[in-house]
Amino acid sequence: MTRRYFTPLDENDLQQLAHAAYLKGLLNPFKGKGSLEVWANQCSCLRDGLISLAESQVLAQARRYPFNLLPVQLAQQVTGAGTTFLRWRNLDRTSMGVSLWEQCINNDATPNVLIDDLLALELQRIVLNMQISLTHTLCRQAVECVSKMARAEAAHQHCSHRRVITQENTL
Repeated sequence: MTRRYFTPLDENDLQQLAHAAYLKGLLNPFKGKGSLEVWANQCSCLRDGLISLAESQVLAQARRYPFNLLPVQLAQQVTGAGTTFLRWRNLDRTSMGVSLWEQCINNDATPNVLIDDLLALELQRIVLNMQISLTHTLCRQAVECVSKMARAEAAHQHCSHRRVITQENTL
């Protein structure tokens, strides 16, 4: 059996996060801002949990021997939107992207024993980034929905108040 240097996340790693039934929440008939705010918070917590898992499990392994000897490294990139993704970058931080990973696995200097681990790392990176992106988008959309609901309720209240006053004047 080939020695493995990277262990991908498994069900046990994700189990605690999976208990936040955020997708079930997506199909709720939200009748007010409160339940939507709760769901947005659950999505935010789930996203933050995924980022934490990426840092403590995936990056921790990617920064250890023998990966720390490679000409590329897996790193966190904080976006302007306030979330964090995993990206490949070169050691002097002048270049970033999956093309660096491709160059690394195609480089004859990369030990054969690491090729399968590098694939597992890349697959894990792709999945985690997708999960982080989706939960971030769901959270952002829910927060925007709360804001739109508040605006609609304010417009309704203003309209209702105006109509009550107008009706009193016509009676």
